Amino acid sequence: MNIQLGVVMDSISQIDIAKDSTLAMLLAAQQRGCQLVYLEPTDIFYQNGTVFGQMRALQVQDDAQHWFTLSTLQEQPLASLDVLLLRKDPPFNMEYIYLTYLLELAQQQGLKVVNDPRSVRDANEKLFAAQFPHCCPPTLVTRDPARLRAFIGQYPCVIAKPLDGMGGQSIFRIEQQDPNAAVILETLTHQGHTTVMLQQYLPEIMTTGDKRILLINGEPTIDHGLARMPQPGDVRGNLAAGGRGIAQPLTERDRWLCQQVGPTLRQKNLMFVGLDVIGDYITEINVTSPTCIRQLDAQCGADIGGDFIEFILTLLD
Repeated sequence: MNIQLGVVMDSISQIDIAKDSTLAMLLAAQQRGCQLVYLEPTDIFYQNGTVFGQMRALQVQDDAQHWFTLSTLQEQPLASLDVLLLRKDPPFNMEYIYLTYLLELAQQQGLKVVNDPRSVRDANEKLFAAQFPHCCPPTLVTRDPARLRAFIGQYPCVIAKPLDGMGGQSIFRIEQQDPNAAVILETLTHQGHTTVMLQQYLPEIMTTGDKRILLINGEPTIDHGLARMPQPGDVRGNLAAGGRGIAQPLTERDRWLCQQVGPTLRQKNLMFVGLDVIGDYITEINVTSPTCIRQLDAQCGADIGGDFIEFILTLLD
C-alpha cells in the first residue's frame, strides 16, 4: 500500500527533536513505508473550487544534527494526499480557524484529516473540558471582573489562564488575598475585553504533577501517563515551562476519566488527544498537537507514534 501522508505543522526546522511528538509520528509513518509530504499553514490555499497545497516531499531522521530533508515545491490539490496530520501548534487565533475552514473544504473533496478540523475548531482546549463538569475542578469562564473577583474569594487559591495559549504561557496562581490579583485580571482580560478561565488550584500538582494521558481513538495509548512536575518555585508542570516529565502508571480514577470523555472523542473524530489530569480532575483536553510521545516512549519502552500510525492506516483500508 503506497500511502501519501501529509503533515501541516509549524516550521520543522525549529522543533526540539528530543521532545517533538510530530517527529515521532513522522518517523513511525516513514518506517511503515508511507511517503511523507510537508506543508506549513501558509502553503495551503483555495482557488476556484479547490483547496491546494504547496507540498514538499519529506524525509526524516532521528538525528539531532540533521533530522529532515525537503524536496522542491510541488503545487497539488490537497485531496491528492491519502491522509493529512493536522499538527499546528496554538495559539488558536483567527489564522488557525481559517486553516480549519480550508481543511474542512479539502475533506469535502476527499481528504482525510486527523484530527478532524471542524472538531479541532469546536473543541477549545480549555473550554472543551466544560462538557464534562463532573470530571473538572470548580471552574469559571468569563471576562466580567466582578465575577472573577468573587470566584477568587471562594477559594484559598485559583489558577487563571487565557483560553488560547499553550505550554504554560500566561498562567497565574492567585491567592485569595493576593495584592496583585487586580492587575493580573486586568492584564489577562485586557481590561475586561477578553474571556479567561479560573479554576480552583489543585495542590496535587506539586506532589503528583500535571499528568498528560495520551489517547488514540478515545482509549489510553499505554498504561502510563507523563506526570509533569513543576520546577521549584513554579506552579506550571508544562515541559515548555521547564517542567520535568516522569512516567507514572494510570490510576483507576485516570481510567474512569478517560472513559468519560472517550465516546465524545470518537464521535468527533478526535483521534489523538492529550488529557491533562491533576489529582482527580481533568483540567484541559488537548486536541491541536498533543505532545509527550517521546518522553513516554523513552521511559516505558513504548512506540506511541507507531501505534497511532497503525491506527490511521486501518482507516485507509
